[in-house]
Amino acid sequence: MNKDATVNLLDFLPDRAIRIDLKSQTKKEVLKDLVEILVEAHHISNPDGILEALLEREELGSTGIGQGIAIPHGKSDSVTEVVAALGISKRGIDFDALDGEPVYLFFMLVAPSNAAGIHLKILAKISRLLKDKFFRQALRESKSPEELTKLIRDENEY
Repeated sequence: MNKDATVNLLDFLPDRAIRIDLKSQTKKEVLKDLVEILVEAHHISNPDGILEALLEREELGSTGIGQGIAIPHGKSDSVTEVVAALGISKRGIDFDALDGEPVYLFFMLVAPSNAAGIHLKILAKISRLLKDKFFRQALRESKSPEELTKLIRDENEY
């Protein structure tokens, strides 16, 4: 059994942290929108600290990893446990992705400063899931957060 089988994305990503039609048009807007989703879904009190951590991380290099995917992530003491949000842009956003292509799928991950191990396991899990182009396409075509959650749950079991 591979070692990340114990990591289940859905433990960190409730339906209410999923938006299937982001309206953002710029990199900064999408980060702000995802932080708002995160704050609402996970009852976080200091969104500014999270946005700051994400923007600092983006300055090191874009988390737009190519193939229409970005995994913005950072560490912040505004959270006490790892939290995630997922947003889908129907028209794509210029996110300075490594391949220069627009980004449609945004998996945001925020961890407390002391949570290196689990944070990295979740990032690895997201990357592995998103390698499958059929899975990426199915996520993009999801009609509801519940449908998206089911796709992730089904994929998670392999």
